[in-house]
Amino acid sequence: MKKKINTLPAWITMVVIIALDQITKALTRKHLYLGESIDVWGSFLRFTHLQNTGAAFSLSLPNESYNRIFFILTSILAIALIIYLLFRATHKIQIWAFGLVLGGALGNLIDRIIRGGVTDFIDFDIPDMLGMQRFPVFNVADSAIFIGMTLLIIDMLFISGRQKVPEPESMEASGDAPAASQTEEPNHQI
Repeated sequence: MKKKINTLPAWITMVVIIALDQITKALTRKHLYLGESIDVWGSFLRFTHLQNTGAAFSLSLPNESYNRIFFILTSILAIALIIYLLFRATHKIQIWAFGLVLGGALGNLIDRIIRGGVTDFIDFDIPDMLGMQRFPVFNVADSAIFIGMTLLIIDMLFISGRQKVPEPESMEASGDAPAASQTEEPNHQI
């Protein structure tokens, strides 16, 4: 029987991320005009208030109303999939990762439903990386999604992906596989 993993850390992580995300976005809207930037750590880190009606890196559809519907529906489907996967998690790292991704997805979904777009404000300078002068502006929810997805990739490559598959001999000994006499080919010699 499969051991059930406690999903409570995922739900707590999700709530914390949603709260941090919504508080930081509210502070941004309250203290910065749309398009305004303030230096936090010189020009390396700025807070720049932007409203993103598209997806990551401001990718979007040509029509604003289609954009909103498309990204709300896509977010709802993604959230449903994440919850489904959460209840099938096999490692603690997956629980934490799904909590981060859920919190981020719900934080941005709240913005899309209430405001028609996502408030972004974290603005980093990346010296001549990929031909960009600055990294695209993002928010706490985006960061949580990125960190959660990174944890899932680490899990897939180094934890779950490295689990040892039982050898056929050990399966026979445990009774999980058919006995050798049941799997042998019949002898058709004349």
